[in-house]
Order: sequence, then C-alpha cells, then structure tokens
Amino acid sequence: MKRILFFIMLFLLAACQSLSAQPSSPPTIKVAAAADLTNVFKEIGEQFRKETGTNVTFVFGSSGQLAEQIKQGAPFDVFASAHVKYVDELIREHVAIEKTKNIYAFGRIGLAVKEGVAVTSLEDVSKEEVKKIAIANPDHAPYGLAAKQALERAGLWEQVKQKIVYGRNIADTLTYVESGNVEVAIVALGLMKDHHLPFYLIDERMHDPIRQAIVVTKQTAHEKEAHAFIEFLKGPNGTSIMKKYGFIIPEEE
Repeated sequence: MKRILFFIMLFLLAACQSLSAQPSSPPTIKVAAAADLTNVFKEIGEQFRKETGTNVTFVFGSSGQLAEQIKQGAPFDVFASAHVKYVDELIREHVAIEKTKNIYAFGRIGLAVKEGVAVTSLEDVSKEEVKKIAIANPDHAPYGLAAKQALERAGLWEQVKQKIVYGRNIADTLTYVESGNVEVAIVALGLMKDHHLPFYLIDERMHDPIRQAIVVTKQTAHEKEAHAFIEFLKGPNGTSIMKKYGFIIPEEE
C-alpha cells in the first residue's frame, strides 16, 4: 500500500511540475472605445497583438454611455473616448488612473450621402429632396454634438431639426444612410476609409475640436498591458494607422 501511495505522490508531483512548466496564456485586455474608432482600432489591436502577444477585445459605443458603464463597474481595462471630457469625468470620480490620460487624436466630421442625392455641402441639407438627416445623439455622442454645432453655426438647425434622426452612436448613425433610410448622415471621417458612399468633409471651424482621449481604468487587472496599449497607440505604428483613417495626431503636450 505504501508503495502505491509513493508512486501516486510521484505522479502528482510530476503532473504539477509539467503544468507549471507550461507557458502561461497571453493576457487579454478589454477596451471600451468610441464608435468612431471601430475600424481603426480593429487594425491597431491586431498589430498590437502581433508585436506584444497581448490580445485585445473591443466594445464600441457612444463615449457617454461607455463612461457610465465604467462608473457602474464594467470590467474594462482601457477607455478610449471621442472626447476628453468623459475621461476627465472618470478621473474626477476616481475610476480612472489620471497619470495614464493621453490626448491621442482630433476627429473630423463630414456628410455621408445616399447615392443619387445632390448634396455636396452642409448648406445642401436644407434642400427639399433631403427628407431625413442622421446624426449621433448629441447628449452622449461627441460626434453627434459636433454635428449639431455645425448645423447651428451654419444657421441651419432650426430649419432642419424636424428632419433629424438620432443614432445611438456614430457607427449606428452611418447605418441609417447605408440602408437608404436617410438621405444624409453627419458622421466621423474615421469610419469612411474605403467606403462606397460619397463623403464631404465639414469645415472643422464649424464645431468645437473633437479632442479624443484615452485612459487606463482603476478596475483593470492588467495595468501593465493596458498602459502598453496606450503607448503603442501613441507610438509610430499606432499614429501611422490613425493618420491612415483620417485622424489628426496632436503635438505632444
């Protein structure tokens, strides 16, 4: 009996040593990101994984709604907002690490137009043939707020506000014109790379700067990897990809 127990113990010891010798699985970080980043961050995430071995999963949505989820304890490691104000809110509420805050890009908006509709400028949205205009909800989507500001500064808001259809976020807003349910959508340039729809940039002076910021959350279990993601985003490879999608990279602050 003692001999049997001895061999069982040896077997268990060898099994434990074998398990401990196995390489640990690469970590995965979860990034809450503004919907304007849907296309560019998928490319950046893949390049980051290739270079570091760290996997990234993304949840895209409006910045305001994602910020609220993080305040409620949603298990994100990184928050990439379409506007710095939502990052600042998380820092004030002590759910984000202030020293990791970075301004990573400025965004641009423009008109995505249904095929065959004669719209090439902001002023054209007042035309009778434009029955519906989609913008992201300005209450929690920075690109939607920029769209509303542009219409207001052009003196068009009161004239067209009955035509407005609100998307949950900027990616959702684009689907309205893709499906043909609206004639025009005011959307992020970052979503339009290689898109088939006609697209016309709006003068950036027509709205407040879309100052996009990123931060590591305090509930992260992977602070080192989360910070590395931000460093990659701000580094030469990350900024090169961001520029490819039309984002403006700020000077170092």
